[in-house]
Amino acid sequence: MYFAALLARTEDGWEASDTELDDVETLSDLTDLAREASVDDDMVIVFIEQEDAWFGVLRVEGEDDPRIYVSDGAAAARSSYGEILTKEILGDDLDDADTLEDLNLDGTEDGEPLDREDDEEDEAGASADAVPAAPVGDRLILADLGMSESQLQELDSDALAEIADALGAAEVLETVR
Repeated sequence: MYFAALLARTEDGWEASDTELDDVETLSDLTDLAREASVDDDMVIVFIEQEDAWFGVLRVEGEDDPRIYVSDGAAAARSSYGEILTKEILGDDLDDADTLEDLNLDGTEDGEPLDREDDEEDEAGASADAVPAAPVGDRLILADLGMSESQLQELDSDALAEIADALGAAEVLETVR
């Protein structure tokens, strides 16, 4: 079960709206949805949460490229909306693979030597580690809004409420929950 909300910053503060992701198939769709909620090209924060598995934050400001943070890349990559975000974060090479399982990333892409002792049993499933089971993306996405990198990374349950509280938007987010 997903929960998604848009927070648009206006000159009067934050305005929240619940959003349906049924028609979202790409990052462009999600970015367009955020820009439609924007007032005068102001900032829009899109929150996506999958019940205690992961959460994602997409920040859109005007025509700038969106900024993205996902709390658990591996968990998110196993879900349709999370996959949209993790594909963008991890680069275009994921677009060439049919699924994340088709990837064969073993660490040697970055010039790191492959440690066979650690990877012997994982040779067939090397792609399972292609997306880290850790935070991925822009860890400073909310730093200028009152939530530091370390605070963001420490969040787990009820993360969206804590983020909204740091932004001063807890009450408006609660109205759409």
